[in-house]
Formats: sequence, C-alpha cells, structure tokens
Amino acid sequence: MCIPNPMRFSLIFTFCTLLLFSCKDRQDDPSIKPEDNRFTKVVLTEGMDEPMEMTFLPGRRILFVERKGAVKVFDENTGELTQVGFVPVNTKYTNKEGVVREAEEGLMGVIADPNYEKNNWIYMYYADPDVPKHVLARWELKGNELIEASKKILLEVPTQREECCHTGGGMVFDKDGNLYLTTGNNTVNPREGTSNLDERPGHENSDDQRAPSNTNDLRGKILRIKPEPDGTYSIPKGNLFPVGMEKTRPEIYTMGHRNPWRPTLDSKTGYLYWGEVGPDAVTDSIWGPKGYDEFNQAKGPGFFGWPYFIGDNQAYTRHDYETNTYGEPYDVNNPVNESVNNTGLKELPPPIPAMIWYPYGVSEEFPMLGSSGRSATGGPVFRKTDFKKDAPFVFPAYYEGKWLIVDFMRGWIMAVTMDNNGDYVSMERFLPNETFSSAIDMDFGPDGALYILEYGSAWFRGNPNSRIVKIEYNGGNRKPIVQASADKNAGAVPFTAHLSAEGTLDYDSYDQGKLKYEWKILSDKGTQTLLKEKNPSFNFNEAGTYQVTLTVTDTKGEQNSAGFQIFAGNEPPQVKIEFSGNRTFYFGQPEIQYAVMVSDKEDGSTQEGKIKAEEVAITFDYVPSGFDPIEIASKQSGAETMAILNLGKNLIEGSDCKSCHQYDKSSIGPSYVAVAEKYAKTPGNIEYLVDKILNGGSGVWGDHGMSAHPELSEADAKRMVDFILSMNEVKPTVIPLPLSGSIKPEIPDGEDGQGSFLLRASYTDKGAGQIASLSGVDFVALKNPYVDPQSAEIRKGVNLLTTPSINFFMVGDQSHIGFKSIDLTGVEAINIFVNVSPRNGAVGGIIEARLGSPEGEIIGQSPKMEPLNQGFRRPPAGMNPIQWRRENTPQAKIKIKKTHGLQDVFFIFRNTDAGKEDILMSVAEIQFSNKDSQD
Repeated sequence: MCIPNPMRFSLIFTFCTLLLFSCKDRQDDPSIKPEDNRFTKVVLTEGMDEPMEMTFLPGRRILFVERKGAVKVFDENTGELTQVGFVPVNTKYTNKEGVVREAEEGLMGVIADPNYEKNNWIYMYYADPDVPKHVLARWELKGNELIEASKKILLEVPTQREECCHTGGGMVFDKDGNLYLTTGNNTVNPREGTSNLDERPGHENSDDQRAPSNTNDLRGKILRIKPEPDGTYSIPKGNLFPVGMEKTRPEIYTMGHRNPWRPTLDSKTGYLYWGEVGPDAVTDSIWGPKGYDEFNQAKGPGFFGWPYFIGDNQAYTRHDYETNTYGEPYDVNNPVNESVNNTGLKELPPPIPAMIWYPYGVSEEFPMLGSSGRSATGGPVFRKTDFKKDAPFVFPAYYEGKWLIVDFMRGWIMAVTMDNNGDYVSMERFLPNETFSSAIDMDFGPDGALYILEYGSAWFRGNPNSRIVKIEYNGGNRKPIVQASADKNAGAVPFTAHLSAEGTLDYDSYDQGKLKYEWKILSDKGTQTLLKEKNPSFNFNEAGTYQVTLTVTDTKGEQNSAGFQIFAGNEPPQVKIEFSGNRTFYFGQPEIQYAVMVSDKEDGSTQEGKIKAEEVAITFDYVPSGFDPIEIASKQSGAETMAILNLGKNLIEGSDCKSCHQYDKSSIGPSYVAVAEKYAKTPGNIEYLVDKILNGGSGVWGDHGMSAHPELSEADAKRMVDFILSMNEVKPTVIPLPLSGSIKPEIPDGEDGQGSFLLRASYTDKGAGQIASLSGVDFVALKNPYVDPQSAEIRKGVNLLTTPSINFFMVGDQSHIGFKSIDLTGVEAINIFVNVSPRNGAVGGIIEARLGSPEGEIIGQSPKMEPLNQGFRRPPAGMNPIQWRRENTPQAKIKIKKTHGLQDVFFIFRNTDAGKEDILMSVAEIQFSNKDSQD
C-alpha cells in the first residue's frame, strides 16, 4: 500500500481545483466583465403613439399602454402588434388664460398582476376624462380582449388641471403582492427653475408644500398598497404612517417627490429604486441650488426632501413672494411644513439624500453622466435568481446586484455597483457604443433580456422612432455573422458573378481565421453546385433562377447562413432620369425639366421606340414631412403602387381606428370595404368622411358613436379616406407622365411645405423565356432645403434633449454631424440655425463645413457664435411656428466654395477652449441655399 506524500497530495488538489474553476462557466465569475459583442440589440417594433410603460405577460407577450389611451400587446412569437383595448383619458389642461394645451397626463402606467396566469388581472393608472383625478383600476385581459365590464377602481388621486405637469404612473409589485405606485407633484414648473414654494392666494399650484411634503395628500409620493381580490386594497405594515394617524394617508411609503418615474425593487434586499426628474435651474442662486435629477434608493419608508431639499440634501432658501424677500435656508435637521396650503403634519421626517444626483452641466460627483438635458427614468436591479434556469438571455454574474439606470434625454445606460449595505460604490457605462434615446421604461423580461421602451423624439405625438428594444446576452459560443453578396445579381447568359463573403466575422478569438465557407448554388431545375472557397466566382451558362446560399461554420460546429437569388437569362432594364440642376434640394423653381430613358437588352429602348412611352411609369408626387421619399421610392412597384395610399394605411394602422373597424369584417363599426362600397370616391364624399374622422358622429351604421380625432390634421384624415375608398378598386393607378417634359411642383392644400417632391421612373421588362420580369427604377427626391439635424447619418458628440421642443446639442470640441450623398451643385451658402444659450451652459464656437470625412477638405467656415441669452419665446397667436423659429433663431452663415455633384458633407463644431462635456450650441435646422434663396 502506497501512502501519498502530503506535498504531492496538496499539489494534486490544487491542480484539480484550478482545473475545475478553469472549466467553470465564465458567466458565474463576477470579476469577469463580458465583452460588449456578447450583447445583441434587437428592435422588436417601432412607430408607436406615445408609449408610456410596459409589462410582461406569459407566452412572450409584452403589454404596453400609449398616453392617448390605447392598450396594446406585442407578441414576440409572431411579431404582431395588436390593440387589445382603449381607456378614455384626459390629455389636456386649460390655463388661467383659457388656453388649452397638452398635459403630461393620459394613460400613464400598466402592470400585470403577479398571478396573471391564474386571474388575468392587469392594473392601469390613468387621468379620468371628465373629473380632475388620477385613477388606479384593475381589468381582466383575456387573450387579446380587455374586458371592460371587469373594471374595478382601487384608488383615486384628486388633481388639478389648471397647470401642467408631472404625473408618475410607474408601478412594481413586491414578492408579498404589495403594489408600489409613483405619483407626480401635479404642479406648474416654476419660471425660476428652482423649487415650488409660492404660498400666495391663487398660486396654490405653485406650492409643492400642498402635495409632496403634505402627509395628507397622495401626490408627489410613492404609494404602497395591497390589492385585494374584490377590487379594494388594504394597507401593508411598514408604510410611513400607520392606519388611523391624524393628518396622514396610510398609503404613503415615501414622500417628498417632484416627478418620480419608473420604480423597481431589489428582490434580494427589498430596497426600492427609482429615477426622479428635477427642476430646470442652471446655476446656484439666491433661491437655492441649481436643478438636479436624481436616482434614488429607499431602504424603507421615508421623506426625500422636495420641495425643501434636493440632491444630497442641498437646501432651498425661504422666500416670501408677497414681499419678494429671502430668509434662511430650510433646516435639514428639522424640516417643517408651515405652508397655508398644508393639510397634513407640520413636522416632517428627516430627509433622505439622493443616491445619485446630476445637473445639466458636468457633475463633480458623477462626471461619467456627462452634460446636456436630463430626465432620470430608472431601471432594474439584476438578480440571477429572478429568472428560470432555462431563460435564454440571462445576464452574467458580473451584473449581480447592479442597478441598471437609464436617462430619457442622454441615451446612456449605467450599471451602478453597490456594496453589501446597498450603498453606492461606482458606476460604468453599459454598451457605450449604443444609444437608448427617449427611454421611458426599462426592465428585465422573463427570458433574461433587458427590454427598453423608447418614447421617441418629440413630445405629445406619435414618433416613427418610438420602439421596443431588447438586449440579449449570449454567454456561450457565438455563431458567425454572415454576409453574402455578388457583384451581379442578374444578366443575360452567359455571365460570371463574383461571390463575396466580405463582412463575415466571428467574435470568438479561437474561431478567427478558422471559419469554413460553403456556397450552395441551386438552380430552379434542381441542379446544385457546392463551392468551398471564401470568395469564389461562378459562370452562369444556363438560363434560370438560382438560389445562392453561403453557410459558415465555426470550430465548434455552429453554423449561420445568408442567401440571395440570381436571375440568369434576363438582363435587368436600365432606367435613367436626365435632370438638370440640383438632385437633392428643391429651391422653389416654378418648373422642372426632365427626360427619361430606358434600355433593356432583350426589349430594346425608348430611343428606338421598342419600349413605348405608356409602358414606362413616371410619377411626380409630394411626400409630406415625416416620411422618407427615398424609402417610398424604393417600395413602389411601378405606378400601380401609390405612395399616398400607403401613407393612409400607415396612419390607420398607427391610430385607434382598428379598435372599431377591420379591413373586410364588421366590428363595432363597419368594415373599410363596406365603407368603400357605400361611398363613391367623389369630392363630396371625401369631404364628408374627413369631417367624420375629425369630428366624430353616429347614427349611420348603428347606435355606436364614432370618436372624434381632433389631433389629426385634415391632410392626414384625407389620406386615410383616400386609402379606404380605394379598397374596392381593382387596380389603383395614377396617370403617368410623358417620357420628357416639364412638371410644376405644387404643395397640396393642408401641407406645411416641409416635405419633398419625388420624381420616379420605373420599367418592368417582359422577362425572357421562363425567367421572371425584372424592374429598373430611377428617381430624384428633392428635399426641402431646410434639413433637420436629426436626419444626420453620422454623429459624434450629440446629445438629444427631448422636450416639447427639441434641443440637438453639440458637445465638446470637434463634435460633428455628417450627411451622406448631398448634391452641392448650385449651393452657395449653408446657414445653420443655432442656439448658444447660457441657460444650457453653452459656450459657443465656430462651425466648419468639410467634404468626405470629419478631416476632409474645408469648403467653408462660420464666424464664431457667442453665447446669447435670448430665452424661450412662444410664437405669437396665428404665427407659423416654423417661420417664427427661422426668423428668431441666430444663424451661423457659411459661404462655401463652388462644389458640384454628390458629396458627403460634415459639419464640425469647434472650440478648443471647451471641456470634453461642454455644450457648444444646439442646432435647430440647416439650410442649404442657392443664389435664388440667399437672404
């Protein structure tokens, strides 16, 4: 018997231990940060109408609400978006001058019951359409039907509708079934951008002592209640005030909030987290501290300071508005609510400071948060135990216990690290090369992915860039990313196509240089050819349709594929629009000359007369602002596809119309086919139906009334009617233009003139034997010469502040934006409308215009734009807001050298004295100007 040497045993044990841990899943090692390329950003759906909050349903379904009242479900299995209900809500307020304006309220929040699979309950928080109050109610949602008769009202919060803003509406359940609900302060924003402390009679809505710091009011709070099966609620133990305590509301868990947004709970500690939006003050003053947004943590019930304290308990100054005099700062050790508008306790709990606080400018405490607009949203705390073991996208252990936070304005997500006591340690940018703009909600889904609900660019309207995004994590072997292309996808035989795998890659280092490539070329006759090279060539000698598929295999056997078709035996037609002048911008010329030429190897050409004029579809259309003319041109298939009909259909799809109407089946209202059968497409009928859409009505199709849609423009309503009345037409057509001639651009009635003109020519050939027809297209899209900076394809140093007005901030020296393929023929100057406002901390600078790249040839430079404190002014009543903006916004004028043809144009914002996070200026608009449009 051999007795092991102790030293030898120790070495064997150590080796085995190291081997064990080296083979352990790296996801379980909290010290290893995952590579960014292990996360995949997936866009699930886009183009919503003011999405507010989302919640997850069983079966990979996402329920979300839109501010105007729509309740919708996105099904990840099918990719379908379905409206399942509609809640009537209020979205307006009327100020003291009697002017009706958009409020922030509406349908503000939604959450599914923890036992949804059994009871089908969902909770929504909304603004009552008739009475000034916010309502928390419960419904049953069965499948895709919201059961209206099941509605139970749990809680009501009285509000005012004389001033905007701040509503809350964020909700979260804890493991005991208690529901947390955020409520806003329902108070006017102070003009001074500081705190709300005005106690004068008639100014109650400017005094936050009457709500957030009032122990007897539910506004400016986070409430904590226990919903009961009968539709009532009870008060759980541990709230800020016990049941029955005089001058208090027992529903209050935390108080002293200005505008709390999306709450979350740490499932391990039970701590509550949320984002909170602060006031607008740019600098410290006699009023008190500058404005800060906050990310807050509540380890238990408490008072969070507003309106007396902000940030890390920085105190505001007492102010007597009657005499306009100032006193001492409020005492952080003894907060007392002595306002005449207070109905609760005078003595308040000690204030709890924010965990993270940051101003418009760079934060000294948290410089990583940057500068610019701010609107703290919130986000979830990651705990691996929150997910089932088979959840496919669960984040790695590196993020265990970290709080992921997002800011609506700044577009970053930060991962906040805390110690064992839940105290702040540090933060780092999550996926720093990605931007998550206008994130109004963020949470982990049951599959472990991080979901972000993005509201979109502008307030109070539907935005094409509103969307639901998910971030999936892959902790194992990554599949190759495959790109496959050919230099020629169609042609007369014989021809040679050069196939390319350019762009194919694999992020796993052990796979680099070891990928296997296989091209499969399958003809419609069943013959198959396999090629093993990365970039082979293939001779197409026989006519037919070929499916070309590239499959790439890594060293672990994981495969991915990409493919396309090649048509052999038919040369695609060549369509060309001869067009003089600038091919990017319309400068107001009364007529445009054009000529179209078409040639096809098999069919002949227009010059020879073998292709007849009537066989070429040439159209000239006005494309409204907000729609991409190039995208519309690429989707059309000859004159038969009318862009205006697609616009009308898209408007219907994006509205609440489908809750009452279906395309070919009766619902609450008639089908669109039935409407088209009843009404001939005459000017009188169109006018009648447009009025119905805008103003509502009843009695034609039954007793159910049709809702009014005052938010729609008359032009958009007409587009919807045009689509509906064209449904029974066998083949929608437009009158084609001749092969050459002149066209007169005309802006349709009801349009603002900010759109584009689209001249499009297409020809579909006659095919060749068994080979299908191929189409050729050319187009000229003439944009309005006033360009929105948000359309820039290339950006560096841009911060987008989304408010009722949009600020497109350029941050730091050499920040830049770039536009691809701009025709500079005839352009003599470029005027950039900028705002260099000290209120935003802007420091000014010069703007360079360059070609090709940010380092390319300089073709012009603006004078230095200095800070100008002009303040925000509304356009006078009846004044066109676009004209007002152009007449009242300073211009950085750049005279450029004579340049021709399509160019990539870059604007470089320069100030060598500016800090890395300093705002140079905001850009409102860019005007490309020819000699006829010079000021």
